[in-house]
Amino acid sequence: MTTTTKRRPEFQTLEGWAIGILLSAGAIRECDDHGYMKDRADPHARDEAFRKAGEEAFAGLSPDQAVAFVRDLLNSIGDTCPDCA
Repeated sequence: MTTTTKRRPEFQTLEGWAIGILLSAGAIRECDDHGYMKDRADPHARDEAFRKAGEEAFAGLSPDQAVAFVRDLLNSIGDTCPDCA
């Protein structure tokens, strides 16, 4: 009998991987009306995103580099949607 295991998706870009990490941790969310990513400003979700980034580093990155990339991307995301203002 064969069993299947669920594999996580392969990401094409570093940015796509980082956004996936941030979304799955709940650190960011998408604007319902316009699709822009918005920072939720949740410190626990941020910590979870950094932990996941270190454990599930993008191919070719060290855990420290992965965490630094996710931190930089998160710092570049605002808490408001530019089109909602």
